[in-house]
Amino acid sequence: MSINDYVKYVTQTAVRHFEKTPQERKTIKQLRKTEKQSFLFRWFGVIPYALMFFLRKIRNRDRNSTVSIPFFMSTG
Repeated sequence: MSINDYVKYVTQTAVRHFEKTPQERKTIKQLRKTEKQSFLFRWFGVIPYALMFFLRKIRNRDRNSTVSIPFFMSTG
């Protein structure tokens, strides 16, 4: 790719961008943000989410009980 091709590409992209109305650019940006997956999922997959839900479940269980008993000592 020569420099002329690169300059032509950048110019066309800039012109296309500035021909759109500001509202149209804003909606496109919002769409891109909603379609984008979160950082943890993109970098590490499902494992952080599973761990997060597991810890949240344990934390909620401990908040709901009056006496905090370790899970290995519980009878239920």
